[in-house]
Amino acid sequence: MKAELISIGDEILIGQIVNTNAVFLSKALNKIGVEIAQISSISDQKENIISALDEARKRANFIIMTGGLGPTKDDVTKHTLCEYFDDQLVKNERVLEHIENIFRKYVTTPISEMNRDQANLPSKATLLHNAYGTAAGMWFSDRGQVFVSLPGVPYEMEALMRNEVLPKIQQEFVLPALYHKTILTYGLGESAIAERIEAWENQLPHPIKLAYLPSLGRVRLRLSTKGQALEKLKEQVNEQIEKVIPLIEDIYFGTEEDQSIEFLIASRLKKMGKTLSCAESCTGGAIATRFTAHAGASEFFCGSAVTYATESKTDLLGVEKSLIEKHGVVSGPVAAAMALGAQKKYQSDYALATTGNAGPTKGDQGQEVGIVFIGLATPDGVESFEFMMGNNRTRVIQKTVNQALETLYRVLLKAPV
Repeated sequence: MKAELISIGDEILIGQIVNTNAVFLSKALNKIGVEIAQISSISDQKENIISALDEARKRANFIIMTGGLGPTKDDVTKHTLCEYFDDQLVKNERVLEHIENIFRKYVTTPISEMNRDQANLPSKATLLHNAYGTAAGMWFSDRGQVFVSLPGVPYEMEALMRNEVLPKIQQEFVLPALYHKTILTYGLGESAIAERIEAWENQLPHPIKLAYLPSLGRVRLRLSTKGQALEKLKEQVNEQIEKVIPLIEDIYFGTEEDQSIEFLIASRLKKMGKTLSCAESCTGGAIATRFTAHAGASEFFCGSAVTYATESKTDLLGVEKSLIEKHGVVSGPVAAAMALGAQKKYQSDYALATTGNAGPTKGDQGQEVGIVFIGLATPDGVESFEFMMGNNRTRVIQKTVNQALETLYRVLLKAPV
């Protein structure tokens, strides 16, 4: 089965929001064996919606639209679908009761007729219950193709997909098995990796495909295949992974199934029964954010100090002023002292610290743009590491975060569980 995703909303086209819905939908559909033929974004205009649906019919047999289901006049998707499928709106009492209940429980402003009108829905659609919002999802079957319309609010759309759409797809269609497994590497660029594994890559059996997924400081190698027997696919992919690991052993960090390195670090710390804290200067709390974005972080993450100013490094972390005067605030000794200060302050087993000059100009003490020091305190001592991260401020910060996580994970892999 091939699917096409259509994101409706001027806010996407003008760059006001990032289209995270398409990312979620692609992953969710791919996991159950649905291939994505195309992803497009269009404006809230009837003509554009109709044109997009006509074009999608040529490429896919399953079309999902997100957005344009709100109560205001600029949300035209529902009316356009009625025109497209030669349908009409009818009031659905169950949806109306749900909308009124949401307003009674969670909304302080009175319900309006505009809100109640969201219960007017196409008569030919199978309605999908939106537990978290007032816009119902809609499923149309037309000439052997399926069209699904979902609200654009991400948490509403995601719940509808998990609870309504995905189960219905799996119930009504026979789907092939798709299998992906991703190798995590850190510390070497994609071209250098490609040279190392060229002979192995050239001998990959059909239909296994390799994709290089580079980002700042790391490259993920994704093996993908499809067929009818999932266990057989897993066996074939794992055989290839066993063959390639010896070629990249020095940069190999394991495999992921949509798991980030901070997730792997969290899992490792939990298994070890150890804790972590941070002291961040040039990264401004970005490392802590990566950890606390995941539920359950309190099991291992003690806290973080964003010590951007020099005074905060001395006042909050106890870094000696004489150390800063001697070596400079951007230095290995200060990074190490920051890590030790965080370790002591939060009573954690491990502590990460960052200090550097992200730019765009040289630091007060003449440090070059892009120079970064990472401190790592462990139960056995403390180390600092020096890196040059380039001259773009955003990239310097992102690369520093990735490098700090990589540095920590390398150490954790060597520690006993």
